[in-house]
Amino acid sequence: VQLQASGGGLVQAGGSLRLSCAASEATFSNFDMGWFRQAAGKERELVATITWSGGSTHYADSVKGRFTISRDNAKNTLYLQMNSLKPEDTAVYYCARRVGSTYYSKRSYDSWGQGTQVTVSS
Repeated sequence: VQLQASGGGLVQAGGSLRLSCAASEATFSNFDMGWFRQAAGKERELVATITWSGGSTHYADSVKGRFTISRDNAKNTLYLQMNSLKPEDTAVYYCARRVGSTYYSKRSYDSWGQGTQVTVSS
């Protein structure tokens, strides 16, 4: 499956953005999905995950209460609503499909999209 992330941009601290991740195949609905981010000079880190049905989600402590992951399986699309953005949220955001057993490890994910840049100014 190919994943295309979009929706990034430049926003002031305290602002909001909504990222989207469009999947090329209907098999999207069979897989748990995740959002990751990678800041300049840092390792890629988990932001949020969601099960195939959307019934269960997980968030990194740094975004809990501010970000919401969701999906629309009818549209083969994954979302990340980001509110109360902070300068430390600045990164390239990637969506990926989970194919492994460890939900919090990036090694369990494949089909990484090209990423979308989010920049939060102070």
